[in-house]
Amino acid sequence: MDQLVAIVNTLTATDLLDILFVALLFYGASFLFRGTQAVVLLRGIVIVVLVLIVVAGIFQLRALSWMLTNGLAVFAVAIPVIFQPELRRGLEQIGRGSTLFRRTSPLGVRDEIIHQIVRACEKLSDRRHGALIVLQKNGQLDDYIRTGTEIDSSVKADLLLTIFWPKTELHDGAVIVDYRGRIASAAAVLPLTASRNLPNPKMGMRHRAALGISEVSDAICIVVSEETGRVAIMHNGRMIPRLDPERLRTVLSALYGDSDSPRTTLRSWLRDRIDNLTQQLQESRT
Repeated sequence: MDQLVAIVNTLTATDLLDILFVALLFYGASFLFRGTQAVVLLRGIVIVVLVLIVVAGIFQLRALSWMLTNGLAVFAVAIPVIFQPELRRGLEQIGRGSTLFRRTSPLGVRDEIIHQIVRACEKLSDRRHGALIVLQKNGQLDDYIRTGTEIDSSVKADLLLTIFWPKTELHDGAVIVDYRGRIASAAAVLPLTASRNLPNPKMGMRHRAALGISEVSDAICIVVSEETGRVAIMHNGRMIPRLDPERLRTVLSALYGDSDSPRTTLRSWLRDRIDNLTQQLQESRT
């Protein structure tokens, strides 16, 4: 404690500015991993390291302390290798300028999207037409959008029914609705899940792809089974099966509705904080 007090007393304005700058760098880096499965991996690594540090300090384990001290350099080298896809995607976003200036869909648009998707899924389920619809949230899906056919259209039930009609060229793949609330592409290729603990061992390729995209991003994926006509939602690597139209609407409203509109960009986060401070200043003056 005395050492901590001594360190605090020796801090200068330059030191505080340096600490603030480093904190902002870590905060900015967190946007590269937000909404991806890498967050879970990073959280697990941090928890394991902290537990080992506490155990080594309490029981005075010299070998473990030496391993942790010398392992930090190895871990720093391993980070770019472990998180290479996230780092590459984040640097591409910075290069395109999309990290700070990306916008989300306006209020009211998401409720209309949910309404159109529920209408389409109800008819697709009755007709036993398979479907795969991805709703983008915070994570970037540009790599997967580019694998499909560009559409750039508003979300309409009739359009979804046409795309997933078995006789069309675009039915075999995913429809991706981007952050603007528009259909970005159809017949997109999604990554298959690598998990061996599947909710259902007999899951087909469409369900495996839906589960796969939910594992590598925070996207919401709606699946209509071609064999049974059942509707399911995949989110964060989990499956919500056997959804009727009313329950589908409820789940989508909770996961994707306007009440859950995300603060996805640093610009929107700063704007919200400035607005709150301005409002507090005005209230204090009055």
